[in-house]
Amino acid sequence: MSMPSTSRMNEKRDILIVCLYVDDLIFTGNCVKIFDDLKKEMAKEFEMTDIGLMSYYLGIEVKQRDDGIFISQEAYAKEVLKRFNMKNCNPISISIEVEKKLSRQVKEGPIDQTLFRSLVGSLRYLTCTRPDILYAVSYISQYMENPTTYHFKVAKIILRYLKGIIDLGIFYHASGDMKLV
Repeated sequence: MSMPSTSRMNEKRDILIVCLYVDDLIFTGNCVKIFDDLKKEMAKEFEMTDIGLMSYYLGIEVKQRDDGIFISQEAYAKEVLKRFNMKNCNPISISIEVEKKLSRQVKEGPIDQTLFRSLVGSLRYLTCTRPDILYAVSYISQYMENPTTYHFKVAKIILRYLKGIIDLGIFYHASGDMKLV
């Protein structure tokens, strides 16, 4: 999913980043005056509603605090679990066994490609805020052409992992000290 965006920095190093998706406009930066100027200019051309700080956008929950911003997809993950009948599954502590070898020549029967692709697509979207599942999701994505019931079972392991730690996400510290934890 691509979203047109642009950014501008003035001589004072104030920055404004603007993203547009369908009829939603999101902007961020480091100068309140630039925000106000943008809103005034946009209001001259378009009918707009300012809903304040962002809290939810395209399935991503945004919690803004003084010390930073936390993004997660807890509600979306719960919806995915429900859609694939895993709402009441038993959670596990790892997303995929590293030594688990998948193959295109698995002896198990085929599975509905649309169902498998839907699951993999849902998991891929969850990687926006869940880098911990990125390897496992990329691994099973290789088998979307001819998935088997075995590939589907492995994909469901990722859902069981998510069930156990569904409220995790990414926290961006306001301090600017960027380290992955």
